[in-house]
Amino acid sequence: MLIRLVRMTFDPAQVPAFQALFAQTQDLIRQQPGCRLLELWQDADQPHIFCTHSHWDDQAALDAYRRSALFGRVWPATKRLFAAPPLAFSSRITDGAD
Repeated sequence: MLIRLVRMTFDPAQVPAFQALFAQTQDLIRQQPGCRLLELWQDADQPHIFCTHSHWDDQAALDAYRRSALFGRVWPATKRLFAAPPLAFSSRITDGAD
C-alpha cells in the first residue's frame, strides 16, 4: 500500500473555494480504482494550510488517478488557489524487516 500526503498552503481568502471544491470531488476521488482512503486535514494553528492523506493500492493506482480526467480538472483548479507551492510525498508501511 502507498500512503500519499500533500501539504497545501492556500491564500486565506481562497480557503472557502478550496473547501467547496474538495466537498464536490472527494467522493469521486475515493471511487478511483485503487484508492482505499482519502482524508482532508486542516492545520490546527494555521487554518489556511491543509493536507490530503490518501492510501492507494500501489504507485500504479496513484499514477492512473494522476492521468485521469478527474485529476486533470481538480488539480489545476486547486493550484490556482495556492499561496505557496505544495509539498507532496509518498510512503509505504513497513515492519522494519524490509
